[in-house]
Amino acid sequence: MFFVDKPYISDFFKETLKDHQIPVVGTKAAKELDLLPGTNIVDEKEAVEMARKSNGLPVYSSSENSLGWISKYLHETSLPRQISQFKDKLGFRELTRHLFPDFYFQGVTAEDLKDFKTEELCVPCIIKPALGFFSMGVHRVDDRQQWQETLAAIQAEMKMVQGIYPREVMDADRFVIEQCILGEEFAVDAYYDFSGEPVILSIFKHIFSSDADVSDRVYTTSKDIIQNNLREFTEFASKIGKAAGVKNFPVHMELRRQQDGQILPIEINPLRFGGWCTTPDMTCKAWGFNPYLYYYEQKRPDWDSALQDKDGKLFSIIVLDNSTGIDGKNITSFNYDQVLAGFEKPLELRKIDYRCYPVFGFLFAETREENFHELEYILNSDLKEFSETKTG
Repeated sequence: MFFVDKPYISDFFKETLKDHQIPVVGTKAAKELDLLPGTNIVDEKEAVEMARKSNGLPVYSSSENSLGWISKYLHETSLPRQISQFKDKLGFRELTRHLFPDFYFQGVTAEDLKDFKTEELCVPCIIKPALGFFSMGVHRVDDRQQWQETLAAIQAEMKMVQGIYPREVMDADRFVIEQCILGEEFAVDAYYDFSGEPVILSIFKHIFSSDADVSDRVYTTSKDIIQNNLREFTEFASKIGKAAGVKNFPVHMELRRQQDGQILPIEINPLRFGGWCTTPDMTCKAWGFNPYLYYYEQKRPDWDSALQDKDGKLFSIIVLDNSTGIDGKNITSFNYDQVLAGFEKPLELRKIDYRCYPVFGFLFAETREENFHELEYILNSDLKEFSETKTG
């Protein structure tokens, strides 16, 4: 059964649910998301019974906002525990300590951050909420003099998203300080099948503007990116799956390959693919198969077929996050047409209410490799040139 919740579900996801009669739990949030007539809605009580009686029921959530419902109503199943061992970033580091014994990390409460002794910092390092989402509150600290400035930035960001996400998704009470993982970063959608074997559904390279950049602006996939990483990432996912003991379980993995070739996890997000229906929808546009359906029906991609005739093409998700430094409530308009004009082949633009969420929208685009500069431009932009404010 599938869960849908705010902040967003795509038309493609809605059509998948209806056309294939995938059971959708009829939560209050589901009733407010304009699901298509004819969608297979399952009563909440019936959903609880289905989960209790079934061994390995396929469960997927479009949003981590559903995790609160699962924790409350499915506590008699193993699902909340399986979710927690991934969602809690400190717990995940403990879970995988034996796989990465040399990896440095420590947990600290928000209260203790104020008096944290900077001489104890292992720099460069990353600090992030133990329960977080969308890179909010994630910062790189390159030297100890940055510490107070970093804490102030985290406090401002946590205030910005206060009330937007439930506590199970975003919690500013606990943080993880961990060593900075260097190397190429990737986002991977996958699921563990009924036997616990991993199935990779997509691989996106996370492109950054600099070493200090921790934003989510550009994710790109291509034939080369898939072929060069598929085997290694499948082996990596297998190790994680065995440590966690999960079966029939979807995940969105963020990982890096270091210069020595070692693959280290940044985080692994449970029960979903890329947030806001991004990576799974773009996977279908790029490679022609439906990741939601493949998970539900336990199918595996035929990558040889999917990658045919895709040489030299880049398929990118551009996250138009509000990096202007201006509160969305003070922005009167955003010039989406001007953004689109900078791309040779936009595939889809999703406008988001930037007064409610810290993002203007999401753009899917196809780019020839030789035209990579169009991605570089948007990657380095703070988006101010597209924004009008109350003061002009």
